[in-house]
Amino acid sequence: MNVENLTIHLEEKLALIKASVMSDSFLIQLLTIAVIYCVAFVFARQVKKPFKFTREVPTQGAHTLHSFMYNLGEALFPLITISMLKLTTVLGAQFQFDAWLLEIAVVVALMLFVNSLVHGFIENKTFASFVQWVGLPILFLHLVGVLPLITSALSTIVVSIGNIEVSAYGVTRVLLFGALLFWLGRSSNAIGQDIIRNHKSLDVSTKEVFSKLFEVALFCVVFLLLLNVMGINLTALAVFGGAVGVGLGLGLQSIASNFISGIIILLDKSLTVGDYVELEDGQKGIVREFKMRYAVLETYDGKDVLVPNEKFINAVLINWTHKNQKQRYRIDFSVAYKTDIRAMVEIVKEAVAAHPQVISGDDIPFEELPDCEIDSFGDSGVNMFVEFWMEGVDDGKNRVGGDLLLIVFETLREHDIEIPFPQREVRVINEQSIGIRNTTP
Repeated sequence: MNVENLTIHLEEKLALIKASVMSDSFLIQLLTIAVIYCVAFVFARQVKKPFKFTREVPTQGAHTLHSFMYNLGEALFPLITISMLKLTTVLGAQFQFDAWLLEIAVVVALMLFVNSLVHGFIENKTFASFVQWVGLPILFLHLVGVLPLITSALSTIVVSIGNIEVSAYGVTRVLLFGALLFWLGRSSNAIGQDIIRNHKSLDVSTKEVFSKLFEVALFCVVFLLLLNVMGINLTALAVFGGAVGVGLGLGLQSIASNFISGIIILLDKSLTVGDYVELEDGQKGIVREFKMRYAVLETYDGKDVLVPNEKFINAVLINWTHKNQKQRYRIDFSVAYKTDIRAMVEIVKEAVAAHPQVISGDDIPFEELPDCEIDSFGDSGVNMFVEFWMEGVDDGKNRVGGDLLLIVFETLREHDIEIPFPQREVRVINEQSIGIRNTTP
């Protein structure tokens, strides 16, 4: 009996579907959908055409804003299509027209639109898979009107922990919206900082200040939104804020100190990205990036040294390139006492000035030209040194000290100038006093 009733029910549904498909209403809706897609395609293409960011495909290493605008332009066609389909269904309902096919088309178009947004804007494959396998089914259930039934069922599943009741719906909502807010915060932070750091009218330190302030403000907003999703009354955070203030004064003192120190460094411009610095403990490197708690110092041997921001304020710091890139260095060597020092000095000056990285030329100030002088009189020879100026730091890829030592060595040998080395002469004054007997066979 049940099988017969089920068969009759299925036959009635099939007959209803067949009648709907063969009706004039179906053909009208199908033609309307085709016209809407054509109009939306032409309109979206005309809107994207005048703008370079939406017209040209971003190349490798293109600006983040270019990629964002291009993906937004690609989403314009489905967005216009959805808007026009929804408007048509609303108008059909006003005139008592059964637009069931248009409603199905709206649901399908929305699913395809969200899926295209996932592929265009979400680079993290793990999060993209999460949205496709969790977010899209939830969206579909919402569009077909089944989601309220599921949320009501989840709300009935409650676990009591003392005076606190935790429902399955509340936990699920916090997890889903928390993941979404976290991804939105990271993506917005990356795009915002990229836009700020590529702003040509600002200097490096100002860009870093604005970047840090933008990052802090953004994550504060995300945190407040997450608290709102969790159902926590924000006015109840007054006591919590006082506790956090005490914690910053006691347990989080180091973190707060590093954060404030980073802001001070960026504001007073004593240290900027690209400076070559030497710390009190001997660490050297180029400042590559400022974080909320530390600065990244890149050494010439490929290591990244994470230096707390407060160390740049409390300790002695040598900033080699703060004002300009010009630096003066010296190399030492020795010559024999019999050398014609005046002639040798001019020869060495010319040899050092010929190096391409050494500052020299007719238009260079006299005090910046290579200079060779006597340092002291040694046991084996005259100790000399050569001072020279160069653009940059004598280290890493700009290393010139070794080249200049080789040039000086070859120049001295070419002009037969002797480089002294220690020589010792031993004389025996009294052979008998040290027990030496001279025997003749």
